[in-house]
Amino acid sequence: MKRKIPTALAGLTALAFAAMPPPAVASEVLPVHELHEHTHIHGLAVDRANQGHLLIATHHGVFRADPEGRAERISPVKDFMGFTPHPSEADLFYGSGHPPTGGNLGFIVSNDGGATWQQRSPGVDGPVDFHQMTVSPVDPDIIYGAYGRLQRSLDGGHNWSIVGPLPADLISLAASARDADTLYAGTRGGLQISRDGGQSWEAVFEGFAVSLVAVDGDGGLHAFVPGHGLVRADEAALDFTTVAQGWDDHIVLHMAFDPNDPSRIFAASHQSAVFVSEDGGRNWSTFAGTAD
Repeated sequence: MKRKIPTALAGLTALAFAAMPPPAVASEVLPVHELHEHTHIHGLAVDRANQGHLLIATHHGVFRADPEGRAERISPVKDFMGFTPHPSEADLFYGSGHPPTGGNLGFIVSNDGGATWQQRSPGVDGPVDFHQMTVSPVDPDIIYGAYGRLQRSLDGGHNWSIVGPLPADLISLAASARDADTLYAGTRGGLQISRDGGQSWEAVFEGFAVSLVAVDGDGGLHAFVPGHGLVRADEAALDFTTVAQGWDDHIVLHMAFDPNDPSRIFAASHQSAVFVSEDGGRNWSTFAGTAD
């Protein structure tokens, strides 16, 4: 069943999200506000092992940003395309992408907060290059990855199977915090939901792009609509309301929620600018001087 959405969201058209390849990053430490000059951001996670720090996955490795805005590269140089934290284990992270020599990394795992990585599985028809990944907060052994079709692991990424087709023009993927079989997909045509573990999809709303879907720890589903802003709904009702409009020409692609402070949210745009909200997403500021 399609849900009614605010009329202010209607009429937006799909957008393209292409990015040019970035130059090499020579320095191991950069101000966060300069990252956009050197690399592209492909994932965010709150560093639960280091209070006040943010992990930023990029085309040139994982950086740890401190509250003062210094971003230090902590991983070997890998081109991260997919990146997501384990829902409860602070030092466990999952990724995918490319090695410096080319090819695909498959499904890779870090057990030390993003410093070192090992391939856990090549995936189906791999090595895979998951551009969208998500872990079920309900059952963290369930992991989904997008590589031509939707793949799923039921054992923490050791073994994978094809569960169904990907939604057309997929941009973002998020697992439900309420039900292990429910997934959300942000696409160039709208927001879709799967209630059967990715085997089939139906529209929640459509007619304009949704560049981000993300689920917080309180059962809230967040979506970003380019040209309008950030909207949120309780998963149980999927009745969306606008949280924050504006954003100028920024398109939000990644979001991370602080598990120790539900009102603190981080976001990264297609321009690799990083923002922070201290009030649940209503107001945003650049993170430690990040350029806007």
